[in-house]
Amino acid sequence: MSDLEKLQLKVRKLQSRAGAAKMDLHDVAEHLPVACRKIKIKTVAGKTFDVFAELDAAKRELAAWEDSR
Repeated sequence: MSDLEKLQLKVRKLQSRAGAAKMDLHDVAEHLPVACRKIKIKTVAGKTFDVFAELDAAKRELAAWEDSR
């Protein structure tokens, strides 16, 4: 597997994780304010933010790699 293919696979996996995290955050938001007692909103939001930041970095890396070719 080439470096490009590995990077593309990483982006696809991160996109999947980001989509799942977004849905988790959406589910928490649907159940506010009751969810405040059961679920730590900051934890879910933080995880969502982190995976989207990682996805953004991977997409930028992929774009830079493709531009350099």
